[in-house]
Order: sequence, then C-alpha cells, then structure tokens
Amino acid sequence: MARPEIAVIGAGAIGVVVAAAAAENGGHVQLCVRTRPEQVVVERDGELHRPPLDVVGEPGTARPADWVLVATKAQDTPGAAAWLRALTGPDTVVVVLQNGVDQRERLAPLLPPDTPVLPALVYVNAESIARGHVLHREKNLVELPPDPDAERFAALLAGSALSVRTVPDFTTAAWRKLLINVGANPVTALTLRRIGVLREPEVRALVEGLLTETAAVGAAAGATLSGEDVAWAMAFYDSLSPDAGTSMLYDRVAGRTTEHEVITGAVVRLGSAHGVPTPLNQTLLTLLRALEINASATRAS
Repeated sequence: MARPEIAVIGAGAIGVVVAAAAAENGGHVQLCVRTRPEQVVVERDGELHRPPLDVVGEPGTARPADWVLVATKAQDTPGAAAWLRALTGPDTVVVVLQNGVDQRERLAPLLPPDTPVLPALVYVNAESIARGHVLHREKNLVELPPDPDAERFAALLAGSALSVRTVPDFTTAAWRKLLINVGANPVTALTLRRIGVLREPEVRALVEGLLTETAAVGAAAGATLSGEDVAWAMAFYDSLSPDAGTSMLYDRVAGRTTEHEVITGAVVRLGSAHGVPTPLNQTLLTLLRALEINASATRAS
C-alpha cells in the first residue's frame, strides 16, 4: 500500500507535533514553512525525536497531498492560500488544526468548491523553544466531527504520539474547547504569566466569570453547555503544570499578532448576535485590541 501523502502548513508548535506524529506513523510528510529551520526536533519526556520530514519552503516545490493539515494561527489563514492551491487536489481532505468555532467557514474561501474540510480540536500543550525545536509538554488529544473522513484520519494516526477520536456532538465539543481558550489565553497574554496565574483567587474568579459568559453564548448558539462545563474547564486548568503556557502568551512574548479575535472576539460577536451580555469578555477584548494596536505601532517604527 502506498504511503499516505500528508502536508502540514505551519511549523509552529502544533504543526510540528502533528507532522512528527504523522511521519513517525509511516506517512510521507511535507512540512510547509516560510523560514526553513536547521532541524526539526520534538522534545517529549526528556527525549529528542527527529521525525523524517520533507521541509518545503516554497509552494511551487510542494506536491499535491492526500491530507492537508492547516496548522497556522487562525489570524494567519489568508497567508496559507498559495500553499493550499499547490497542495490541494481532487481527492484531498483538509484538516483545520486551529482555534475557534468557525474553522470550516474560515477555510472555505481559499479552497476549490466541495473540498472536504474537517475542523479539529487540538488538546496539546506544546511550546516552540527555538525554530524547529518544539517541547511537547503534555496532552495529546485531537477531536473531530463524526464523518467517514474523520475516521480515516483517526486511523492514519492510530498508534502515534497523538490520540485522535470523533465526537458525536461536535458543536458542543467546539464550544467546550473555546471555554478552555477563552479563560487561559487572554489572561496569560495580558499578564505575561503562565498557567499558574489562574490559580490565584481573584484571577480564578475572573476566569470563572469569563467562562460563565461563554457557556451562555454557546448555549444560545446551539451547544449543550451548563455550569458543569465551566467546572470541567476550571478542573482542566488545574490539571496543567503551572509552568505551561498558551498560544496567545507565546505570541505576545514573541511580538506576533494574537488570536484574540477568534477566541474572545468570537464570544463577544456571537453574544451580541444572540442577545447574551458578555461584559467581562468585552473588557478583555478591548484590552487585547489595545495591545495589538501598540504592537503594530512598535513594529512599524
């Protein structure tokens, strides 16, 4: 049987972890990057893994793939357009490894009509500690909607360092993942502190308020959420190492744009659409936008 052709767009922490899992599981993997790293290394449990990857720096040199995994940050999706044109063929399935609750809508304008798109929920705590060198700290779960292509993708990574499964109510699952993001990401980005900050009583109370607002918006948008999901999200934070970080924290430290519009912004926009008040999330969104304006001015100077 021919090796599956897999392309991963984006060499951030999640892209490298998933590319490594696919390559170590027998896939022929192209890692599509803007800047070539000297090497690609995944550090896990004190061991260094150097997966057999083809690192591709230009869309014109890429091969069409059976599977295209989009692992760029959500705000950088338009920059993947040239890669998608080069990699997508008539039988390609696109898997979106991004945050938010609108992955399909985000990718559809960049793809040929009727291209299958699978949104994925990634529970992986990993950090890029140097270009091409990723520390996979903890968690290894990827969730997909119930779909034959999703079952095929789960089989593709079965036995790898990642656990892939389908969930029957993906709308609710996506909002549960947004709960995780809407508390940890903005708070760590604004305070420039890691997950341990969420264990301080006043910060914890703020985060519970953010999650309560988000659960109400999700319920109005069709998810099955309640106070139990808020408690689940808080317990998830408690299960993480206090030294763990978040994608928005890493992006802010590195001077990059952050995903606040697809995380906190999504809650505020959908809350407004459904008539659900979100004052706490709105306050944090205002501060995050102000940070972004300041960062843009600094980069331009």
